[in-house]
Amino acid sequence: MNIRSIIIGVLVVIGVGLFSAIYIVDEREKALVLQFGQVKRVKETPGIAFKVPLIQEVVRYEDRILSLETQSLEVTPLDDRRLVVDAFARYRIADVVQFREAVGVEGSAESRLRNVLNAATREVLGSVTSGAILSTDRAVLIFNITERAKSEASNLGLEIVDVRLKRTDLPAQNLEATFARMRAEREREAADEIARGEEAAQKVRAQADRTQVEIVSEAQRDAEIVRGEADADRNRIYAEAFSQDQEFFEFYRSLNAYQKSMLQENTTLLIDFDSEFFNYFKNSNSAGNTPPSSTQ
Repeated sequence: MNIRSIIIGVLVVIGVGLFSAIYIVDEREKALVLQFGQVKRVKETPGIAFKVPLIQEVVRYEDRILSLETQSLEVTPLDDRRLVVDAFARYRIADVVQFREAVGVEGSAESRLRNVLNAATREVLGSVTSGAILSTDRAVLIFNITERAKSEASNLGLEIVDVRLKRTDLPAQNLEATFARMRAEREREAADEIARGEEAAQKVRAQADRTQVEIVSEAQRDAEIVRGEADADRNRIYAEAFSQDQEFFEFYRSLNAYQKSMLQENTTLLIDFDSEFFNYFKNSNSAGNTPPSSTQ
């Protein structure tokens, strides 16, 4: 009975030892085998592995890409316009041995890496103007931040996969002043546009006035030409009529003159009866015409 118990105990101990000597590495992690705090073996491929029971221990680290977000960071570009920047990075543990020697645990790695990322962000964004940060050159700046962070993170056994800037804003105390300056700039641009519009309108109106004057002048010139031609035709017709029967033409003109001079009521004419105006009111002996009757 005692021998059987001893055998069972020995088998249990052997089973426990064999079980503790086996460890499994997942495909999402890397493992270090430590013996009295010293690294004895690195296990990076997934599968089953063995270690010395009770003497060696296994420390596991993430092999997946990890994310790190920084806190809001104030940077001062070359034009002294402070900006608030939020960034995030994706990284992975590239060298677990170097990582353990430099950092130890993953929680400390995030703090160290956050400092590295903040320093690289300040250095790169502080060497350009705020306009460059907010323009299409931003991609180049992010690349420079990534490269600087990579060189520092490699000393920690980390590999920076990607860095992005989530937000780039002005501090709250500077927003109102910036908005006021933007409004002033827009108002100045609007005033310039209005001035250019008024200048263009003045040119259009001046051109229209000039065109109007030219058209009226040409019309008056054409009218004078037509009027002159009409007067010439009228004088020609008068001359032809006068040459055909001078006596009748003078008589006709005198009748028109009598009619025009007596159109208004209560018209009084003080004219010498011996004047040529009354030639056709005289007798035939004095005017050479048929004398008017006594009733006329």
